[in-house]
Amino acid sequence: MGLKPTRAPIEGLMVVEGPQYRDNRGYFWEVFNSNTWEAFGLGLTVRQVNQSGSMKGVVRGLHFQHTPPMGKLMRVTRGAAYLVAVDIRVNSPTLGQWFGVEATEDNKIQVWGEAGFARGFCALTDYAEVQYFCTANYSQTGESGFKWNDPDVGVKWPVDKPIVSAKDDEAQSFKDWLARPEAQLFKI
Repeated sequence: MGLKPTRAPIEGLMVVEGPQYRDNRGYFWEVFNSNTWEAFGLGLTVRQVNQSGSMKGVVRGLHFQHTPPMGKLMRVTRGAAYLVAVDIRVNSPTLGQWFGVEATEDNKIQVWGEAGFARGFCALTDYAEVQYFCTANYSQTGESGFKWNDPDVGVKWPVDKPIVSAKDDEAQSFKDWLARPEAQLFKI
């Protein structure tokens, strides 16, 4: 028994779960296994791993990288967070649709989104740590995003008064992103 990827309602996204082996010492959990990913037709090469810590009510996102394109496998290592992915692939039948799920340090849910998804999360506990396994190295000139509360996307964040960075609060709109030439890099 290993990792069990399950397709999410939007093509290109997967919810990944796996068993925890617990005993009186604690637990063991297989976070990533390349054989599992290859068996599901998803050759996932991890190039960079990031981790962030956030206090309750913090919303980070919605972020992505177009050059080089970056997919992300996200998980919560401490506390709980609401993980979100938005389809930004031009010509996708689900363009602009979003998916969200609560992931916790206990349920060990992970969310995989290939390149072409904007990602974000909301910290649900007093403190939450989120890890991102990335398929590309960070590029300052290739990073982008759009406003966390863009009405054309309509993510239903599980917080009334989120704490957001100035960068996220002043980000471009989803429509503005789609009008940029770089958006065509995610054409399907």
